[in-house]
Amino acid sequence: MEENSVLNLSRQTSSSKETFPAKVLQFGGGNFLRGFVDWMIDELNQQTSFDGSVIIVKPTERGDYEALRKQDGLFHVLTQGVKEGKLFSQVDLVQCVSQIIHPYLEWASYLETARIPSIRFIVSNTTESGIKSNRTDLFSHNPPKEFPAKLTHWLYHRYTHFGNNSAFGCIILPCELIENNGQNLKKCILEYADWWSLSPAFITWVEESNVFCNTLVDRIIPGFPKDQAEQIFKELGYHDDLLVAAEPYHIWAIETTADLREELPFGATNLNVVFTDDLTPYRTLKVRILNGLHTSMVPIGYLIGIDTVRDSLDHINLSKFLHALVHEEIVPTLDYPPDVVDKYVSDVMDRFRNPYIEHYLLSISLNSISKFRVRVLPSLLHYWKNRQVLPSRLVFAFASVLWFYRGIRNQEVIPLNDNQEVLDYFKSLWESHRNKTQSLENILKSMLSNSSFWGQDLCLVPGLHELITKYLKRIEQKGFTNGFNDFFVSNND
Repeated sequence: MEENSVLNLSRQTSSSKETFPAKVLQFGGGNFLRGFVDWMIDELNQQTSFDGSVIIVKPTERGDYEALRKQDGLFHVLTQGVKEGKLFSQVDLVQCVSQIIHPYLEWASYLETARIPSIRFIVSNTTESGIKSNRTDLFSHNPPKEFPAKLTHWLYHRYTHFGNNSAFGCIILPCELIENNGQNLKKCILEYADWWSLSPAFITWVEESNVFCNTLVDRIIPGFPKDQAEQIFKELGYHDDLLVAAEPYHIWAIETTADLREELPFGATNLNVVFTDDLTPYRTLKVRILNGLHTSMVPIGYLIGIDTVRDSLDHINLSKFLHALVHEEIVPTLDYPPDVVDKYVSDVMDRFRNPYIEHYLLSISLNSISKFRVRVLPSLLHYWKNRQVLPSRLVFAFASVLWFYRGIRNQEVIPLNDNQEVLDYFKSLWESHRNKTQSLENILKSMLSNSSFWGQDLCLVPGLHELITKYLKRIEQKGFTNGFNDFFVSNND
């Protein structure tokens, strides 16, 4: 097909004309939710009589989902990898997104969606730092800053419009990778209801007419496949700025006592969705191993000069480091049968080596501080508590995250992507060290004692500050790669 015959994707240029009633309100429209939840909703529509569409709400102020608006909510998911022992590649057009709303620009339109009777499900992925409450958010703010505050507004508007009718409660399915994400989101909403002096009847309606599910999601979605995009566009006949690559493997584990099988008929599809009364086994393995490896790998690999996950595993020294990190420092903190853990680790490594996927380390680096707290720090602290010895590789990964937030790789600026308060905090401390107004030891004490980042004062962990200082002093003297090699290559040969 000639390049000039490739059309810009939209509902006018494609065969996708029909939209279903809105059943899902989704906070976030990034790669993960589009390649996971929206892809699944589209499969539900095709394989069952679910017949529902998704309204996407922008949870943050920056950006406008301009490309998603331009394409009328349409995009393709490229699924590539190994499936049932064979290489697999498939492109699906996802058609379920019917509306995109930016509450910072369209607050009235956002609240108006609370009056849509067909909405039943609320989905979110605002990263690990997104589910939190903030006393500075006021009911008069249109909108308030935090995602739970925006959702509280929406639920209150729905409650008042439908007159305390339990039939219009919702099923809330947060996808953020924090423990008890559903219950934590509910706790935030009840805090806002209290702070804003909302009626006791509303609080009762929130608690009794809405279902807050703890969930776990797992699918590697590296994003836009820039190396394959033009060829795929030619084959499809459409240019799609939102084409997203994903691996075949996926699981959505939903912890709930409610019977959702009729309302969410995933059992009638080939999708891997599990309803369970205990999410713990699914969550711990996934967060500690898959996510823990990702988050540990990112700063080390990137600062060495590597850009992708697969290249990190092909790098002989880093591969050995990661293998030892998971088998010697993470696995010993997990109370699972060895064969179960070994099989999971083996599967994760195979997924990381997916020959089709270029998973860029920078794309995983979003909000690395909150990710480290949830994904890596528990293994580090558990190891120390059990053995009274610090796990050297996990601590080096910690040191690497802090060094990564200097924002420099080989004299090039790293495009750090985190909350502005986090970026400003690290920028100020690292600048004070570069200007020689604070020593490395002092800025590390400030970083480790910041309990808002880590949930505790990590300077109280014996030896942690000293070991991180030791690692970073060597890196400062010899460069990151040489520092890494000094500690984890030369001494082990």
